[in-house]
Amino acid sequence: MSAASNRPALIPAVSYQDPKAALDWLGKAFGFEIEMVIEDEQGNPVHSEMRYGDGLVMIGSEWNADTKSPASIGRKCTQTVHVHMSEDIDAHCARAEKAGAEILMRPETQFYGDRTYRARDPEGHIWTFGQTVQVMSPEEWDKASGLRTRMK
Repeated sequence: MSAASNRPALIPAVSYQDPKAALDWLGKAFGFEIEMVIEDEQGNPVHSEMRYGDGLVMIGSEWNADTKSPASIGRKCTQTVHVHMSEDIDAHCARAEKAGAEILMRPETQFYGDRTYRARDPEGHIWTFGQTVQVMSPEEWDKASGLRTRMK
């Protein structure tokens, strides 16, 4: 995206020990497309962005002591990235698994009408993918789940 006004309001940034390998793997496994890569003199990415649908994710290195890949901290995650998709989620999961993703949760339809799966990438980041398969109201999903939804 060249116009700043067309950028999503929120763009997650994910740190990798090897961001160059991550760019390649995320494309193969999840179908993300490179939007932009800024490289240093050795061809290493210093900043990059990947697109999926109308969303972006920044892929970077461990650029300071507080910014680490899960691979550097015992494969622990303090946050995950959720990707909402319109393509066949079961086929997407199979593609990710074939590319080497660890499938933490196979595709399953949730009480709120989305089918989701969860995968861990080679450096330990956890990604959740969801596809709406049934549009439901909060009242319908509350009835199905026994939970209570409060809306603004």
